[in-house]
Amino acid sequence: MSNLILPTHVAKAVQKKKIEAEKEKEKKESAKLPEPTGWRILVLPHKGAGKTKGGVYLSDKTIQETQIATNVGLVLKVGPDAYNDKDRFPNGPWCQEKDWVVFARYAGSRLNIEGGELRILNDDEILGTVEDPESILSPVTH
Repeated sequence: MSNLILPTHVAKAVQKKKIEAEKEKEKKESAKLPEPTGWRILVLPHKGAGKTKGGVYLSDKTIQETQIATNVGLVLKVGPDAYNDKDRFPNGPWCQEKDWVVFARYAGSRLNIEGGELRILNDDEILGTVEDPESILSPVTH
């Protein structure tokens, strides 16, 4: 296979179209999710790998129970008033979209969706952030 050399302006136009297409796809997918209001945050709990360290595959029911009991999740959306109170959050937001966060095990309101569940948490229920959700042991797989 040979490499195709494009003028810079053509390459930039192609890249721009790809980025726009990805943004449009994300927009369509996120339109299906509930929009958090006020100071609330929409979080997708981490499901885990689906098998134990020893290689035993977990059943769908066990994975679902793990997702309910998990205390790590991905921030999908942040409400418009989250972290705006300068008295409560003098150092700014504790997290932002696409951060992996730690929260209390059964915190927030649970919403069932196809393929699992979502949680809506208050902004002050975030306990911390983590780079790798797998670094936090799940209650079932350890």
